[in-house]
Amino acid sequence: MTTGDTFGRTIQLFLVDGTPNGLRKATIHGWTGSVLVSNQSTFAKLTQREEADRTGIYVLLGPDPGKPARARVYIGSANSVRERIKQSAEKRAFWETAIAITTSDDDLSKGHAEYLEARLIEQTDKAGRATLENATQPDTSRRRLPEADVANMEQFLANLAVVLPVIGLDILKPQPRAVTEAAKPATERTTGEVQFEIRHKSGVQATAVEEDGEFIVLEGSEALTGKSHAPMSYTNLKAELIAIGTLVEHGDMLRFAHPWSFKSPSAAAAVVLDRSSNGRVEWKVKGSKQTYANWQLAQLGDLEIKL
Repeated sequence: MTTGDTFGRTIQLFLVDGTPNGLRKATIHGWTGSVLVSNQSTFAKLTQREEADRTGIYVLLGPDPGKPARARVYIGSANSVRERIKQSAEKRAFWETAIAITTSDDDLSKGHAEYLEARLIEQTDKAGRATLENATQPDTSRRRLPEADVANMEQFLANLAVVLPVIGLDILKPQPRAVTEAAKPATERTTGEVQFEIRHKSGVQATAVEEDGEFIVLEGSEALTGKSHAPMSYTNLKAELIAIGTLVEHGDMLRFAHPWSFKSPSAAAAVVLDRSSNGRVEWKVKGSKQTYANWQLAQLGDLEIKL
């Protein structure tokens, strides 16, 4: 079934070693692109693959040192991805994941690869989800490809944007509207979204919305200061939010100066309440006692009725 421009796609994820943490290969049915994904322990196996000795692009990804909330990424291209990715990996200590992107029929030229490299860097910078390790941003207008080739490479990128999140890389995914349109009033940029809130006995109050699988705590929301010393998994993240000015002092609490996107309601609740938290229970539909978990169940019920 299709809706507007949305349609289903078949992505094949092949576990080369037969284990979920080993070398993986991702493809889309009908697309010649081939995406190999490794961690540091399986990197040698990636470089030994036949696909890696082809023209293509590659990505090295890992945590940004000193910034737990962000990833750091390096993007490159080469006539032989195998050799260049090994050289780049040796020069960079931050990476934990390596991705080699080539084609099954080896039909990418050097010009194609350089165009894809430039566009990937451009899109990653625009998405703002990772810090680019690349010292310069190539100019796509200088990659003078024939018009038909440009169209083909843009389609290649569109398929890549579908595959990368499936293997755990969100570097090309646009930020939620609630974050990118922060200059607009929250009521305007969250129109149509269900709002959730925490109203804690400590007095802390926070409001959030869910958009495209991300949980965004809105500006003006409050958070406990962290003086309880309660163990939690998001201490480093909270410290970074304070360091970058997203969380600022507000009386005896902290306040979100900007909206911030979390990967889950529990991550958001942990930062707000300064303790390990089940966000599915802590967050409630604004103005009601319905928990996020019960709200989700209600959505499933509505879906069954519509079907």
